[in-house]
Amino acid sequence: MPSEVSFSPWTALPDIPLGQETSLAETLDGGQSFRWTKNPGYYEGRWADQVCRLRIRNGQLEWSRPATVQGPPAQAALRHYLAAETDFKRLTDELPWRSDPVLQAAIAAFPGLRILRQPFAETLFCFLCSSTKQIAQIKAICELVAQDQGAPLADGSHALPTWAQIAEAGEARLRAAKLGYRARFIHQTALFLQSNPGWLEATEVLPTGSARERLLQLPGVGRKIADCVLLFGAGRLEAFPIDTWVQKLLSRAYGLSDWNLAHLQDFARIHFGPNAGLAQQYLFAAARAGIIAA
Repeated sequence: MPSEVSFSPWTALPDIPLGQETSLAETLDGGQSFRWTKNPGYYEGRWADQVCRLRIRNGQLEWSRPATVQGPPAQAALRHYLAAETDFKRLTDELPWRSDPVLQAAIAAFPGLRILRQPFAETLFCFLCSSTKQIAQIKAICELVAQDQGAPLADGSHALPTWAQIAEAGEARLRAAKLGYRARFIHQTALFLQSNPGWLEATEVLPTGSARERLLQLPGVGRKIADCVLLFGAGRLEAFPIDTWVQKLLSRAYGLSDWNLAHLQDFARIHFGPNAGLAQQYLFAAARAGIIAA
């Protein structure tokens, strides 16, 4: 468990508009990432070698870091993680909400929602852990694996292990983290990546369709996992993951009950446009919150 360490004074991030508690909660703890925990008054999260706290105060996003971490690199890492360079307000306005009351209701409920830009390798690992699991279960699994295999961080917690570390640790240690059948897929993926250095880095920068095809070659990766990795780990806003929540929502709210997954993907691409993945996250959040029936 993390040791008691001092954190820096809170610093405002005025150019990152995430000024509502529900939108902050949904961005950090709504199924994009699995390494954020809610504490009284703030969220605490980890990615790569970073530890950070975030909160909303007077309608503005603020952050803090372990006091032992000095210099601008930590803020640069946070800004990249939050995709600070992306104008989500403009992209949201370009979605077809004016003619789509379902999407309009979802956007109204979560103003300022963002798509995180997580480390690609970590995103792949986390979503390989996610199959048939709830968010709380995925978070617990990731924490167990991090404590067992990951490098220590500035606050005494642990990072997720690298794929090389996972390959060396073996399948049994993954099963001890309650991964079940997923342990075999994850270890096989780790061995593949160990035998093909640079494969993941090359995949991340390929066009979306080509990157998806490569991800689908990995053990345990289906279309939903591949699209989650591309959306939340590579910023591919055209990727539209369809899980049970989204499939039910599309079937009921849009009258597509007889459509298969391939046809639903076609609908999403045509109806929501090049930022369909952003629409998906609004819809997913609204479905889970009960704002839209799913």
